[in-house]
Amino acid sequence: MGYVVAVRALCEFTAKQGDLDLRFTPSPSAQEGIAGHALVASRRHAGYQAELSLAGDYKSLHVRGRADGYDPQNNLLEEFKTFRGNLADMPENHRQLHWAQVKVYGWLLCQSLELAEVQLALVYLDIGSHQETVLAERFTAEALKAYFEAQCEKFLHWANQEMAHRAARDAALTALAFPHAEFRLGQRELAEAVYRSAASGRCLMAQAPTGIGKTIGTVFPLLKAAPRQHIDKVFFLAAKTPGRRLALDALALISNSAPPMPLRVIELVARDKACEHPDKACHGESCPLARGFYDRLPAARSAALAEPGAGGLLDKEALRTVALAHGVCPYYLSQDLVRWCDVVVGDYNYYFDVSALLHGLTVANGWRVSVLVDEAHNLVDRARKMYSAELDQAELSGVRQSAGPALKKPLDRLHRVWRDLAKDPQHPADPAYQVRASLPDKFLLALQQAISAITDDLEAHPTQVDAALLRFYFDALHFSRMAESFGTHSLFDITLAAAQGRHAFSGSRPAARFSRLCIRNVVPAPFLAPRFAAARSAALFSATLSPQSYHADTLGLPANTAWVDVTSPFVAEQLAVQVVSNMSTRYQHREFSLAPIAQLMARQYQQQPGNYLVFVSSYDYLEKLAGRFQQLYPQVPMWLQTRRMDEAARDEFLARFVPEGKGIGFAVLGGAFAEGIDLPGQRLIGAFIATLGLPQVNPVNEQIKLRMADNFGVRQAYDYTYLYPGIQKVVQAAGRVIRTTQDQGVIYLMDDRFARPEVKRLLPAWWQVRQMRIRPENVSGAAMPGEVSADGPQP
Repeated sequence: MGYVVAVRALCEFTAKQGDLDLRFTPSPSAQEGIAGHALVASRRHAGYQAELSLAGDYKSLHVRGRADGYDPQNNLLEEFKTFRGNLADMPENHRQLHWAQVKVYGWLLCQSLELAEVQLALVYLDIGSHQETVLAERFTAEALKAYFEAQCEKFLHWANQEMAHRAARDAALTALAFPHAEFRLGQRELAEAVYRSAASGRCLMAQAPTGIGKTIGTVFPLLKAAPRQHIDKVFFLAAKTPGRRLALDALALISNSAPPMPLRVIELVARDKACEHPDKACHGESCPLARGFYDRLPAARSAALAEPGAGGLLDKEALRTVALAHGVCPYYLSQDLVRWCDVVVGDYNYYFDVSALLHGLTVANGWRVSVLVDEAHNLVDRARKMYSAELDQAELSGVRQSAGPALKKPLDRLHRVWRDLAKDPQHPADPAYQVRASLPDKFLLALQQAISAITDDLEAHPTQVDAALLRFYFDALHFSRMAESFGTHSLFDITLAAAQGRHAFSGSRPAARFSRLCIRNVVPAPFLAPRFAAARSAALFSATLSPQSYHADTLGLPANTAWVDVTSPFVAEQLAVQVVSNMSTRYQHREFSLAPIAQLMARQYQQQPGNYLVFVSSYDYLEKLAGRFQQLYPQVPMWLQTRRMDEAARDEFLARFVPEGKGIGFAVLGGAFAEGIDLPGQRLIGAFIATLGLPQVNPVNEQIKLRMADNFGVRQAYDYTYLYPGIQKVVQAAGRVIRTTQDQGVIYLMDDRFARPEVKRLLPAWWQVRQMRIRPENVSGAAMPGEVSADGPQP
């Protein structure tokens, strides 16, 4: 079998040259591009052939693609391109690439229809005005054949190299042995479930406890399945940096097995973390690593794949070394190398976001991919953020004050329309929070006009970068794109607030009131479902995926998604779980809860000194509890999570948890220390959880509950909005205590609601939950406490 390559991929490899230049941006969104193509095709006559599939061979290459349209009456083959701004400002190397694509399609058409010649045209559609600009030229079949074969020859050596790599990779993966002497308890069960999902082409939800080695337990079986299932690439997607690091470590272990594995692994990092010149713009006239980027890219590409970094990995540092040695941008080098790597490790957004790189390449190239989603309980909130958009009127006010003459009129118009939104007679006068059933057409029109004006201004003055204007511009673009797909999965709300900082009035004048507009995604399912459908298989794994229906519904997983609840390697004797059944941490009771919680913590610490964590619902509650505890028990060491802790402060907090240490760390549930940290053995021997973690009852969450009812029914609305997200955070935090089968620990769940059946059924099955009551006479006093009664198991 030959090497299959898409027309676009072939041309991007062979015809791109010159500078990396992002000044002719932003490109239209995917929805705008699709709509633009449909608009152009709709303007053609009835006999016009749109979306014409074409293919052809050259030696060992099989080239395939889909031309935008062919007019048989005029023997005219067209390629559509959507754009914003002034077409004359398009970089020449962009235009050359477009001509390369249409010329390759031209030969494939001539070969298919046995044409002696054909007229080729590039049709550029302005997204703003919907006007077409057509560049046309007639070519003979002989000339197009020569061009096609020349491009194929440039690619042929690389294609042969890629086929050899694929054969070696598949042979090695077929013979791959598990890199440890044996599977841990539960790890084989997880691995077998992942392998079966890849073999059947289904999605999998795997609830698997901490400590069984979930990363290697998912990566290994998927790599084993790759040769037989003809999987081109594996995407390992994580919510946070530690998850990516664990994946890279697991893949390094596999790559360095005996014999060494010919496996290409690349790590994708955010542009701001990879950028070498953050003070420069992404074009050749500003950044030296953008100048001549495509001319130096082939050598950098070859070097990166020939000599990867330590452990066979192209991680951030290895990529940086290769990129700087060849004078190219590390970030955009990594985006090119994705096409030639077997495993990609990156954040969720690279596959699930609005304009996700990995999903776009998967669709464009017809790849068979398998996706692993680490700590998948985080995907609901992360996806909501991806498909939400916000605009701040105070930001617009600031931009208007500094904008040049060309922008004054469209920004003033947008300001007036925005101001009138709050005066809508159909809605109550001046409420702090409003929800509208639909998006205001007049506002969206004014916003689009402002976007077009800013686009023109940025292109006219590419070196005069106004950070505030640019920030508002990108926010406006995202808002406009999300407006295109607004539906029952989202809310449109308006929040009024007094201006802060430089936008507020001074002296005795009242503060200006500005509004914040939000398209607030509630159910990301409609956006994520196509992403799961594009993959051969997907495995979502976490210690907290219960209940299954909640995650399946909100994430848009297919109806045939498999489910496995992996057997825990831990036993009830390792963890004493106590529910304090006569304590309330509800907001109205928190002041009264401080002394009993402090007493219980001190009693446990007196009985068994060591390292503990206490989790509460907010920083305010944390500070009050810490203050009371220090007042009553100053002899107990304590340290606190604070607002906006930087990385160094977080590391210092965790550094207090040493094996021989003693003291209590105070943290916020759902924060940096409630999941994703590993404190095995004596580094952490207990946790006190003084909250159910329920989201605050406020107007926004109540509207989310109503939208949940619209989508999933009234009976599910409360649970989907409040209960499930809250208890999920509790179980994650509690999971910090027992990390290995040798660990011993204790957990106190300090709220009477934990004793309710609907809450207890959401707790891990291996826990043996006991109930206890605090004796009222022991809830005050500064001495180390005496008795707290434990009533034992209760029905």
